[in-house]
Amino acid sequence: MSTLETEITDLWEQYDDGTITAETASEDADATLEAFLDALEAGEVRAAENRGGEWVANEWVKRGILLNFGLRPTEPREYGGVTYNDVLPLADTSDYAARGSRNTPDGTVVRRGARVGSDCILMSPAFVNVGAFVGDGTLVDSCDTVGSCAQIGDDVKLGANTLIGGVLEPVENAPVVVEDGVSLGAGCRVTSGFIVGENSVVGENTLLTPRIPVYDLVEEEVLYGELPANRRAFTRFVESSVSDHDLFDGGAYKPAVVATDLEAETLEATEREEVLRE
Repeated sequence: MSTLETEITDLWEQYDDGTITAETASEDADATLEAFLDALEAGEVRAAENRGGEWVANEWVKRGILLNFGLRPTEPREYGGVTYNDVLPLADTSDYAARGSRNTPDGTVVRRGARVGSDCILMSPAFVNVGAFVGDGTLVDSCDTVGSCAQIGDDVKLGANTLIGGVLEPVENAPVVVEDGVSLGAGCRVTSGFIVGENSVVGENTLLTPRIPVYDLVEEEVLYGELPANRRAFTRFVESSVSDHDLFDGGAYKPAVVATDLEAETLEATEREEVLRE
């Protein structure tokens, strides 16, 4: 157990039993939380990790994020000439250019404690929440949200108006994961700890959530909560158990996701223009 993990664990126990509050937290506690946020932004600690092929939540990291809400008062802060009120400031993005990343103005918000890698592009308006991890070379397009603790891999393309949910609590649950090389079409939604396998291409307006089945035509199986690697996926509608009803004709349908093999045409359509990342 690292020193930082030990300190966060001790703070959590004190907070959980009511020994400390936002009003009574010491300077040492504040210093621990600052060091923790620095480690998140540096990518040294993550809310979830892939261990032996399985994504597992780091409960102590998620507790550390929660402590920033429990042990910090809400304060007025300034951004762009506007006063806002929060327990956390926004991230310092002044070093983005040095590592090849860029964030466009007027609405691109990265909260303190979010990791944004090298050679990333963040288009306004976009929001990256505390505890999120955005890998190298990833594009976060306009009107995108990357939720708290969400894990986004390297060279991912998040199409415009895409929502990546988080899962901050319960702490034992792994958050949404989008693995390396994935391309999500405009308007996609990924929620509730769903895992998108590497190099997959997902059609626009597709909803990926554990409650919606994924019909994997490659392995001929029905999956929940995950899309395997190297798939092309899109929404289709299947018959609902509601069936016929007096209020509508032709039966009721519910959404499902169909996954097939990637095709050369699909890969060509999602090819990244490297000039955008130079």
